[in-house]
Amino acid sequence: MDERSPPELDPILHQPVRTRIAAYLATRGETTFTELKQALAITDGNLEAHLKKLVAASYVTAHKQTGRGRPQTLYALSATGEKAFAQYVASLQAVLGER
Repeated sequence: MDERSPPELDPILHQPVRTRIAAYLATRGETTFTELKQALAITDGNLEAHLKKLVAASYVTAHKQTGRGRPQTLYALSATGEKAFAQYVASLQAVLGER
């Protein structure tokens, strides 16, 4: 009988909205706050709170884009975020494979 402990799930990413943000950024690349909000169908406040946690963990980068119109903030997964998300997905797959 295998007595390995189950893989640990990243506490930053193991929250449904943050998982969805990371998955969206992993597949779409850099995107605006507005695009994320519309794609995920969540409120400004909810998205902002979760993005702050992801930025604080260095999983997501944010920078202002200026030009025509009003400035927009662009978000993208950082290299750290890409690695963490890939590990999170692998851990979920391992947990699901144990059933």
